[in-house]
Amino acid sequence: MKKQRKYLILITILYGAVLSSQQLPQFTQYLYNTVSINPAYAGSRGVFNGTVLHRNQWSGLEGNPRTNTLTVHMPIEFTRVGIGLSYINDKLGFESTNYVYGDFSYSIPLNEEIKMSFGLKAGFTSYSLENPDPNDSFFTDNGTIWHPNFGAGIYVSSQRWFLGISSPRILNTDLNQGEFMALERNSYYAIGGVVFDLSRDLKFKPSIISKFTDGAPATYDISANFLLYDKLWLGATYRYNFANNFGAIMDYQVTKEIRIGYAYDLPTVEFRTASSGTHEIMLIYEPSFRKRGGIKSPRYF
Repeated sequence: MKKQRKYLILITILYGAVLSSQQLPQFTQYLYNTVSINPAYAGSRGVFNGTVLHRNQWSGLEGNPRTNTLTVHMPIEFTRVGIGLSYINDKLGFESTNYVYGDFSYSIPLNEEIKMSFGLKAGFTSYSLENPDPNDSFFTDNGTIWHPNFGAGIYVSSQRWFLGISSPRILNTDLNQGEFMALERNSYYAIGGVVFDLSRDLKFKPSIISKFTDGAPATYDISANFLLYDKLWLGATYRYNFANNFGAIMDYQVTKEIRIGYAYDLPTVEFRTASSGTHEIMLIYEPSFRKRGGIKSPRYF
């Protein structure tokens, strides 16, 4: 029991959600779930996109972080507007946080190859804490209250590279009305990547995402991915913060409409004897890329 309690304390510290700070969950497959952190990405793929993702962090530990997400976004035909909707459920021990947000983007072509998109995100966040001991008066049931928040972002891209900056939650809001604060803190994201042709059937895509949160250490994710025959992505990631770790990514185009992805992160040193690591599963659906007169070039992000 003492050992499990020690791990639960470590989880809350490493995850950055200790009864006073609520941060957006972090994903290894961030390149395929970009709209959840940057509203300017909405509609950027040119067709309807639906993405489901499940993340089981530090699997095997009691009270470990578990995250489920559902995002949909699409362009509005014959306009420069994109729209989207995202839902995130994030659980850590006895805590549960839900996010429901809508996205709006407007794109401006800078030239024939490059466009710049501006995005706004608005919605609601709820936080609840399950009482593990009904006899403990410290934990009180205050019900579930939804708190409004909003965000903004910029996304610049071509067929071969992309850059983005965003703040998906701008307001610092106390999500809990009880004896302690559960503060939803403002975070800033910067993201970028590029695609190189190594041969006719092999491409290389390095990318990086950085996250800065008030009152928490900065986080940097560096990824290197290889695309084989425009169907299979294989890659590795390295996350640099106060709990550095490595991961592997695989993404496969099953059909023209369906893609599946899997990511595995090695457990940090503190959890290697108690956890089998972090598992992340993703499913993407989007119609085939077609336009009048032929098929669009494949999208790499």
